Amino acid sequence: MLRIILAIMTLLSGLAGDAMAQSGTLAWKTSWTASAQGPYPIGNPSAQPDQRFAFPDPAAGANDQSFRLILRPSLWGRQARIRLTNAFGTRPVTFDDVHVGLQLGSAALVPGSNRPATFAGKASLTLEPGASAWSDPVDLPFASDPASPLLQGRKLAVSLHVAGESGPMTWHAKALQTSYVTAPRTGAKGSEEGEDAFINPTASWFFVDALDMQAPADTPVVVAFGDSITDGTASTMNGDDRWPDVLARRLSQHFGVNRVAVVNAGIGGNQIAGPAEYSPTKPFPGGPAATQRLERDVLSLSGVTSLIWLEGINDFSKNGNAAAEPVQNAMRDGIAKLRARGIRTVGATVVSALGSTSPAHGHPEQDEKRKALNAFIRSPGSFDAVVDFDAATLDPATGGLKPAFVPEATTGGPGDKLHPNRTGYQAMGFAIDPAAVVLGLKR
Repeated sequence: MLRIILAIMTLLSGLAGDAMAQSGTLAWKTSWTASAQGPYPIGNPSAQPDQRFAFPDPAAGANDQSFRLILRPSLWGRQARIRLTNAFGTRPVTFDDVHVGLQLGSAALVPGSNRPATFAGKASLTLEPGASAWSDPVDLPFASDPASPLLQGRKLAVSLHVAGESGPMTWHAKALQTSYVTAPRTGAKGSEEGEDAFINPTASWFFVDALDMQAPADTPVVVAFGDSITDGTASTMNGDDRWPDVLARRLSQHFGVNRVAVVNAGIGGNQIAGPAEYSPTKPFPGGPAATQRLERDVLSLSGVTSLIWLEGINDFSKNGNAAAEPVQNAMRDGIAKLRARGIRTVGATVVSALGSTSPAHGHPEQDEKRKALNAFIRSPGSFDAVVDFDAATLDPATGGLKPAFVPEATTGGPGDKLHPNRTGYQAMGFAIDPAAVVLGLKR
């Protein structure tokens, strides 16, 4: 029955899809990202199940096993491509049996939706340490009308098999999305549409750091860039309610369905100016400094038109211990690189961590530096536009987060007065003027 429904959807939406393709030139547009921060297990995952059964030896990494990674496109197209990465590996990794399908539920796929992905025409790909590669285009027959309301919010399953041992795995720790992994030494299972083999849950993404869709060439792509507050710490597990998610839905309501992509390039614990050195053998839980990862995580993506930068609180923590001026200078350098590529820069004021229960945060000196950075962000000429997240979340009575934004929403708990919860992220998403991040797009 599901195959029949899928076929009917394809037939009925074909004419609409053809009209879209004929209305203008199509181009690759990034629809989803998960910034590489590896090697596993260095990072800050949330609600992570015990990974010992999937990966008994982190140094050995994956061992002849398959991943089914669940991700939600911000934008749909009739063709997709994925980027595999070995950015923080120390040995070559061979991938095969790579597929892209429509999630039905858990690790199960909508029958008939799974499509193989190739790389330069080949079914397998070996990536040297530090390398990444895009797949060839993958046809998505169930997305023949990318603007169909039935597609919005649906999730793709990207399946891949690691042949042999991978060694240290490049990953994105804080997915806040459940994905699935087979047991070690069980072989290639990516072509299977059932969930039987994918017995191990994970709350992280591995080896895949970007997804593109074919879309009209004038489609804007907005990158949310920053630390854990962009990554979504304390939001709802599998709830897609980080502030970039809220913004994506608002832009869809404002401009129309499937008109704008919003992708998340946040990393929990990330800093603007530090650490000074980062490598697979000298990792840091927050990943490389923002200015060091800007090329891979933003500038190498497809069709980026604007960026919202929310970051700095970790630089001023007891882990970062940075002065305000070097952080501002590093941000200036990043802004210059973005503007040189024609990307609109939107500065987001840093929210308060005053009174945080986190040992590294919450002290008055950190708050003074935060205010100095916010003054820089608000100053004319620093950014092309400003989003005032500080004003949207601040409790004037305490100087910290508003009380309703504190209780943690991922697993429950009192919260840390550092990360806004789902309610706080909603307030942040609604504090953004669509006209500040998207220019020239008519409703």
